[in-house]
Amino acid sequence: MNRNMKQWLSDMIAAEKKIALPILSFPSVSLMDITVRELISDSDRQAQGMKMVAERVNAAAAVSLMDLSVEAECFGSTIRVSDEEVPTVIGHIVSDEDEANALEVPAVGSARSGLYVDAIRKAVEIITDRPVLAGIIGPYSLAARLLDVTEIMMLCYDEPDMVHIVLEKATVFLIEYAKAYKAAGANGIVMAEPVAGLLSPALEEEFSSPYVKQIVDAVQDDSFIVVYHNCGGNTPRMTESILATGSAAYHFGNAIDMAAMMEKFPADVVVMGNVDPAGVLRQGNPELVRTATLDVMSKCCSYPNFLISTGCDIPPATPWENVDAFFAAVEEFYGK
Repeated sequence: MNRNMKQWLSDMIAAEKKIALPILSFPSVSLMDITVRELISDSDRQAQGMKMVAERVNAAAAVSLMDLSVEAECFGSTIRVSDEEVPTVIGHIVSDEDEANALEVPAVGSARSGLYVDAIRKAVEIITDRPVLAGIIGPYSLAARLLDVTEIMMLCYDEPDMVHIVLEKATVFLIEYAKAYKAAGANGIVMAEPVAGLLSPALEEEFSSPYVKQIVDAVQDDSFIVVYHNCGGNTPRMTESILATGSAAYHFGNAIDMAAMMEKFPADVVVMGNVDPAGVLRQGNPELVRTATLDVMSKCCSYPNFLISTGCDIPPATPWENVDAFFAAVEEFYGK
């Protein structure tokens, strides 16, 4: 459904009682009694899973899978798939500048990218009471998977030209991928750029933010927003550069002091986070979830532009009683 998403963000800031927006999609596997392997291979199941989650919880938007293997697979990376865990990238496919130059930008629709776009096309037809946001990886995080997540850190110093070549190609693909989601009816994307959060501020300013900005400039408008996600520990030191990307909203991980982060952002920009999805929601119990959620809210909800969320995507095997406890805690906070 077409929406004015900039107005949607403004309305959330103005609302006295906020609606939570966790990164909640993979736990749909238990609602449908299927495996992660089955979910990532079937656009009908992805759309239906999003619909079932939307029917169960009062979330501000429906968010698709944060599967950071899809785009690397399109470039030719090997993916490890299992029944219970989110897919991961194995090894790397670019080792030197010659291979970087030879790297071909894949077409959107290759590997599983077409399936994921199709899932969004189906989801927007059956989820009409809230925005639908698609998941996409950020440019530096994609380049890191193509070059090796550890190796790219040194390459930024030793072979910066090679890193930029890969980043340029990654960005070209991500722009087209985001445009495909937009054409499919998505109201925006959640762009996960976590590996950039491991960089120094100077390196992030060179190797991540300019490329994120290219994507934002190419696709964002009143009806389609970019939500920038970063869960790296260095992120609080690079807020000026991150803001310069022009993303419509920002989402931060639980390694970050959320209250300190709120002080750094303008009052007219929505900022979300950051209950621990693994240590609390996946491994904890309802009372721990309640306590952790209320703790974040008590520290941050004095900022009208804050929206309670998880720090990252909620793992597939997370008990639904814990997810329900998260939403119950939000209702409890605003009921006081």
